[in-house]
Amino acid sequence: MNNAGIPGRAGFTAIDLDRLEELLRVNYLGAVWCLRAFLPGLEAAGRSDVVNIVSVAGTVAFSPSGPYSASKHAELAFSRSTAAELRARGIHVHTVNPGLVETEGFPQASALRSALLRRLVVEPEHVARHVLKVLERDKRETFVPRWYRAAAVAQALAPGLVARLSSRGGYRGGS
Repeated sequence: MNNAGIPGRAGFTAIDLDRLEELLRVNYLGAVWCLRAFLPGLEAAGRSDVVNIVSVAGTVAFSPSGPYSASKHAELAFSRSTAAELRARGIHVHTVNPGLVETEGFPQASALRSALLRRLVVEPEHVARHVLKVLERDKRETFVPRWYRAAAVAQALAPGLVARLSSRGGYRGGS
């Protein structure tokens, strides 16, 4: 399970450059290094599973946290490509894209300006139950809650509209 992630609640022009590099190291390269470290054991097991907890932010560019979205987009591409590459070796890579989840490192309810977005926040237990279902059903890529997939579709079909909406409902404060 690759679930490391740190927030980056600042736009590209405002984020500290050291924080930007840290975001990429933890959110993207952490998953890469972890999979590379465990790859021999995963291959030796015959059938094995890897779950990458990515983010809806990897599919939707959310302007108030663009660097975070970029790090998660890289992780999403990594997860998708390794799912294809490693399947023949018996390694099943699953991508789980949670939306807003309330955790100690990501206190969403207090950080979001938009009352609508605050209502979309779920608890970590919801994501954990979803991961178990993903493994049981051998799903490659999912969103939790499922209706977050609509945000990814909206981003693909109307990126300008999503950009305008995301600029209105951002986070309070900096990173």
